[in-house]
Amino acid sequence: MVSSCSLLPRTGPNKREIYSGSVQREGDAFVVAVNDRVTRTTAVVPALGFSNDFRNAAQLGSDTIRPGDVLSLTIWENVDKPLLGPAGQVSAVLTEVQVDGAGFIFVPYAGRIRAAGNTPESIRRVISSKLEEQTPDPQVEVRRAAGDGSTVSLVGSVGGQGVYAIERPTRTLSTMLAHAGGVTITPEIAQVTVLRGNQRGQIWFQDLYEYPELDIALRAGDRILVEEDTRAFTALGATGTQSRVNFTSKNLSAIEAIAQVGGLTSNSADPTGVFIFRNEPEEISNQVLGRTDLTGAQRMVYVLNLTEPNGMFVARDFVVRDGDTLYVTEAPITTWNKTIAGLTGSLGGISSVDSLAQIAGL
Repeated sequence: MVSSCSLLPRTGPNKREIYSGSVQREGDAFVVAVNDRVTRTTAVVPALGFSNDFRNAAQLGSDTIRPGDVLSLTIWENVDKPLLGPAGQVSAVLTEVQVDGAGFIFVPYAGRIRAAGNTPESIRRVISSKLEEQTPDPQVEVRRAAGDGSTVSLVGSVGGQGVYAIERPTRTLSTMLAHAGGVTITPEIAQVTVLRGNQRGQIWFQDLYEYPELDIALRAGDRILVEEDTRAFTALGATGTQSRVNFTSKNLSAIEAIAQVGGLTSNSADPTGVFIFRNEPEEISNQVLGRTDLTGAQRMVYVLNLTEPNGMFVARDFVVRDGDTLYVTEAPITTWNKTIAGLTGSLGGISSVDSLAQIAGL
């Protein structure tokens, strides 16, 4: 009967078979019972954030002019025959004066003027000084209209993908995301990536509001990507669902992972046999095992016993990580029932064959 157990249909290995593959039994995996110390040592979540280059960048001046911007000029002259308009007209309006790629604009009688890097006020003074030589006491007004001199692109799970100009209300990452319609996925699993030249920074969407110091200033040419968290774990064995499951929060505990797959199967699961299979980095492996000689990633099998007095609390504190395999063994009584059913079914089949043979006269 015992030897027939390995031939029965089942969802995977039993506890005895998992323990037989441990290093302690000349296997290649470390089997570790989870306790409070292990939960603290293994509680590692992805560290997302911006480098100092991103965080120390000051906000762009809202009036700073850049190549591609559009200016609007109005010039008043206190003469009967003005330079820039017909006789009797006191003002001339130059609309949509484009700042060229080199950062210059052209104003009649004032010539080619450097605009990029300056403010409307500084350009006003330059134009006034140049026109004073040809017309008495010119009055100049310079306005910065909407242009494409400072823009960022937003793609992914946002309300409106596209190219947006950096303006006074949208000079930071959070305000630009709001201007684009916000994120369209669950905020708890939304990740925001900013690409700036050859630099890359990534942050959890919620952290932008929980930690205001992480809300960086934008720069022209920034590319912003909003996407859903791609981390997942695999659930197998006596659980409600056997599949690859995506994370639903930034931090996912073992108890939440079990609940996410429908819990343990009530008529077959063994609550003393909840296993987490993981390739653990060298540093954490040495800390968990109290060693210093391990090199490279180690195969670790963490065991959770939900029937222990502190078992549910330990499972609540144990952090599941990307790529983990959650496996729940079947209860011994389930295996026993399968064995009995298999034996009685086989004996019944033999009896039926014998009866048929007698009827046929064999």
